[in-house]
Amino acid sequence: MRLMLLLLLAVASQAQTVIRAARVFDGESMREGWAVRIEGDRITAAGPSASVSTAQARIIDLGGVTLMPGLVEGHSHILLHPYNETPWNDQVLKEGVALRAARAVNHLRSTLMAGFTTMRDLGTEGAGYADVELQQALREGIAIGPRTLVATRAIVATGAYAPKGYALEFRVPQGAEEADGTDSLIRTVRDQIGHGAEWIKLYGDYRWGPHRGAYPTFSQEEMTLAVATARAAGVPVAVHASTPEGIRRATLAGAETIEHGDDGTLEVFRLMKARNVALCPTVAAGDATAQYAGWKKGQQPEPPSVTRKRASFKLALESGVTILSGSDIGVFAHGDNAREIEMMVDYGMTPLAALESATSVAGRVLHMDIGRVKPGMFADLVAVEGNPATDIHALRRVKFVMKAGVVYKD
Repeated sequence: MRLMLLLLLAVASQAQTVIRAARVFDGESMREGWAVRIEGDRITAAGPSASVSTAQARIIDLGGVTLMPGLVEGHSHILLHPYNETPWNDQVLKEGVALRAARAVNHLRSTLMAGFTTMRDLGTEGAGYADVELQQALREGIAIGPRTLVATRAIVATGAYAPKGYALEFRVPQGAEEADGTDSLIRTVRDQIGHGAEWIKLYGDYRWGPHRGAYPTFSQEEMTLAVATARAAGVPVAVHASTPEGIRRATLAGAETIEHGDDGTLEVFRLMKARNVALCPTVAAGDATAQYAGWKKGQQPEPPSVTRKRASFKLALESGVTILSGSDIGVFAHGDNAREIEMMVDYGMTPLAALESATSVAGRVLHMDIGRVKPGMFADLVAVEGNPATDIHALRRVKFVMKAGVVYKD
């Protein structure tokens, strides 16, 4: 398998290909009668078919499908699997790193076959630096999957994460790395970058302390210094934050994305917009966990947590904040990533805007040459049956997948 993949990559580096399809979504607009030329791992031309040279190129005519940029999963956990299979606590404490990595190889393949060619993984949840080594396996052709951006262990304030509920004399392994105070945070941020983190993930609030609900963890000073330390190395920061105060502190500190934002207000979303901070809403995760807790979707009224999430997402849309599609995949099954995009439409986003959030917007937020069908971008392309700009569920009907000029599904 590895030799075959390496040969595919070698051939792709020399290949010149022209792809035609009935429609091309270029990351911003739907185009009719376009063709796309690929040389090696990059797009070199895109436009009306007559304007795209076919010289020395193989032709792939996909017929009546929609060709579009490879989709982006903005918030994933490669090393988790659905909580209704195994609770999160048991995954962290009872499943070894080798077992979890073996599952993750299947997760990566499922994600790619679903049309997602890039994923940002935001924490190994107790599996150390396994995400960095899985990334290496992808690069060496040992496994197939999306290109990944990794955050290694993620960072939490001491006592503010989990697993919890054990006898107080025992100190159980945590799902993220604990750090407190400016000196400790500087060291931990630098150490994670030294272990391969391409994004730093901070938990700006969490369900901790004597009261119900989430409360901020790091002070404004701690948060600001942690972000500054990462940015000095050219590493962006994502912050888990659901409370208005947690979101506000992370935004003022200079974080680039806020994850979840469950109880966000119009005021903090407008602050995010003013400071060019993107929201990764993960609406599908809360929907999944509510069903695991017993909610019969479509048969019973929405639980309060889902109603609040729907309301906060509408406030985010009203504010005009940049929205990056990200599902918290791992909470539910890998390969079901399109569920997030479908739900954002259900919650009030237009299909075209939802497509942009998983393509061109994602490329911009993640600082990568992805998400657009235009010269210079990576040749990450997928084709779906139907038109997702009018029927978002077309994203489920993936017929063709190319990543970096290599065809993985045809």
